[in-house]
Amino acid sequence: MRRMDEPDTTRAPSPPRIESAAPVLRPDFAREERCGDPEVIFAPGKALADLEQAADAIVARHGRVLITRLENGAGRLLAERLPRAEFHERARCLTVRKTRREASGRVAILCAGTSDVPVAEEARVTAEFAGCSTDPHYDVGIAGVHRLLAIRDRIEEAHAIIVVAGMEGALPSLAAGLVTKPVIAVPTSVGYGASFGGLAALLAMLNSCAAGVSVVNIDNGFGAAMIAARINRLAAK
Repeated sequence: MRRMDEPDTTRAPSPPRIESAAPVLRPDFAREERCGDPEVIFAPGKALADLEQAADAIVARHGRVLITRLENGAGRLLAERLPRAEFHERARCLTVRKTRREASGRVAILCAGTSDVPVAEEARVTAEFAGCSTDPHYDVGIAGVHRLLAIRDRIEEAHAIIVVAGMEGALPSLAAGLVTKPVIAVPTSVGYGASFGGLAALLAMLNSCAAGVSVVNIDNGFGAAMIAARINRLAAK
């Protein structure tokens, strides 16, 4: 009989473990045909090499690519590695375009304070990537309401208006009460303790008393810009 401490030599050895060869990234090359724009790469959680590989593949197929939420170090490195790349530091976005798209229509972009500018810049870069002309107006919050009133006629000329605000999130309601165009509200995580990381602004925008306001998630300048771009395309036709 075999002692308990002796190895069992009668059993067949276990087969070697085979690691999965599944690709890390699988770009959706049919996205532009379905939706009008190629797939956008969301950077957080992805290795630099994977971002570069995906960007190269999308540019080869579509001639352009947008990468969002890039930290400065990664953004600068990718801008050096990818031909024709432009890193938009404040927006935390990188764009690659073989040729510039002719802009059509206009999207106005407002933000309440300078602390909201990074989210507004993400919206601007995204809207321009999607083929829109943009008209940004920053630091026009309701604490100095005369600043918004001074540009009322200008923003009325846009096909869609993106309004970015933190704190109490009141700017989209005020803007929507002054113009005839659709307002896309973007709450930001800017504010003091009771703003709860943008939740106060989000709830205020969802409860807007003004008609014509739609709301995206906290800090989602990208999502607001894609909605505005589709509105803009319909209006431009």
